[in-house]
Amino acid sequence: MTRHLRWRLVVATLTAPVLLGGLAYAAEAGAPDKPKTADVAAWAGSHASLDLDKTLGELEKSYEGRVGAVGIDLETGRTVGYRADERFPFNSMFKVFACAAVLRKARTSEPGLMDKVVRWKPADMAELTTNSPETTEYTDTGMTPAQLCRAGITKSDGFAGNTLLQQIGGPRGLTRFFRSTGDRTSRLDRPEPHLTEWKPGDVRDTTTPAAAARTFTKLTTGTTLHPRDRARLVGWLKASLTGTARIRAGLPKNWTVGDKTGTGGARNYGTADDIAIAWPPGSDTPLILSVFTNRDRPMAHDDKVIASTATALAKALGRV
Repeated sequence: MTRHLRWRLVVATLTAPVLLGGLAYAAEAGAPDKPKTADVAAWAGSHASLDLDKTLGELEKSYEGRVGAVGIDLETGRTVGYRADERFPFNSMFKVFACAAVLRKARTSEPGLMDKVVRWKPADMAELTTNSPETTEYTDTGMTPAQLCRAGITKSDGFAGNTLLQQIGGPRGLTRFFRSTGDRTSRLDRPEPHLTEWKPGDVRDTTTPAAAARTFTKLTTGTTLHPRDRARLVGWLKASLTGTARIRAGLPKNWTVGDKTGTGGARNYGTADDIAIAWPPGSDTPLILSVFTNRDRPMAHDDKVIASTATALAKALGRV
């Protein structure tokens, strides 16, 4: 079987609603007996899961918080994870999914939408002037959804994210988009900056590492988006400027990475996350990595925890 065909088969599998739901993310206590024949690969995978559980469990203790993560190797079909089905807040990560929803709307029901100028008044930005580095420069001229996507993904521009939501029916519109992709877990309830106001137990504006990874895989490598729109979305992810200290920092420097971050702030239990598509050198089939963190009490997040988790995922997948 060729590598290209194997990748296509893996992606097709990832689009099934049962993806990840039936996989065991936490290895059972104790190491499995060493196999004698063709089960060597499965045995090695079990040990990798045990190592991942141990590594991230120790990381949580030193961090005084919680880590949720999923890694998918599209070349081999292997998936690893930790707290994969627990809820964490989206924060600004939602912007990559909002951009995907706008791209699909422009392709399927509103031709020309991506190049239509959207205008606003300075007062519309009152709550987001400190978190909107690019849109504040375009108040007089407005921006197209394509420009807003670039600003939202590459600079995590808050007002850009809210303006994109307006194109698809607000937070509920994004939730409907999730459902249309088969994602029954992810939800958005509020716009910026309110969606970052999270505390343990709050289900608003949340996803799980497994659901986020599954949907992100469909958007960046599957058939949910038109190939041109998919390439455009991945291009914005590769150009992101906000994640240099997170997943990118945990992978070898010669990898090609595209990512979208999210940060809730110290008073919101230090929530921080990152989701990425990453290509090892010489490979045309990527890995998908999703990492979410929060602290046990209101305090600052730590990018190094996300970077270390990315390293652990790549090791568990046998890529580093």
